[in-house]
Amino acid sequence: MHLVSWNVNGIRAIVKKEFVNNVRAMAPDIICLQETKATVEDVYETCKLLPEYNVFANSSKARKGYSGTAILTKEEPIQVSYDLGLEEHDQEGRVIAAEYPDFILVTVYTPNAGEELKRLAYRQTWDVAFREYLQWLSRRKPVIACGDFNVAYQPIDIARPKENYNKSAGYTQTEIDGFGNLLNAGFTDTFRHFHPSEVKYTYWNFIFDGRTKNIGWRIDHFLVSQKFLPKINEALIYNEYHGSDHCPVGLRIVNR
Repeated sequence: MHLVSWNVNGIRAIVKKEFVNNVRAMAPDIICLQETKATVEDVYETCKLLPEYNVFANSSKARKGYSGTAILTKEEPIQVSYDLGLEEHDQEGRVIAAEYPDFILVTVYTPNAGEELKRLAYRQTWDVAFREYLQWLSRRKPVIACGDFNVAYQPIDIARPKENYNKSAGYTQTEIDGFGNLLNAGFTDTFRHFHPSEVKYTYWNFIFDGRTKNIGWRIDHFLVSQKFLPKINEALIYNEYHGSDHCPVGLRIVNR
């Protein structure tokens, strides 16, 4: 089974590029999208270009054209749920969970701490709530959590760690600790598990032409419950695919 996660930075914009061809080239059984920036209806309409997938979408209730997530899946899930069940965190369409026979798949678009770290305190409360949500789900089945976690966890995950540490959203000690607490709660960063020393990024700033210079961040992740790790064959970063300021990341499951 092949899973892919991709922050598309606007689904209606990316489909005007090579998105459909890229999805078919990767050929995932399930693809999770973040930052769709569209209503649920707009996502359904856009995804008619990929009729082989069942589509489930979540959108921002607070601000139109902002945030948003989707799951496109060839296999019909047992059930699908949306959000964390907490009003404080459920206004921006950031979470979808799809249950399958062997696992629960969660896609997430984690809140950014924002310019001048204005949203860092909120981000801290989000990290706690999301961790507790995954722990709650994992009581029932192993969990695979994927998406844009908006954090580079280690210096190897960011091109300029010294310049950004505690200054830039996504690389403050608060966010690093939040991600670390998630790993300590029983989850494994699959890419770093399979590639402990490889330098590879998933996000590059458009403004600074970061992709051309490869000045990037690894902030898009696949995390899995530790007990499910033996079923993971490989974790991938598909930085050959363009169309967004992020590239897709992938996971291959064996022995299903």
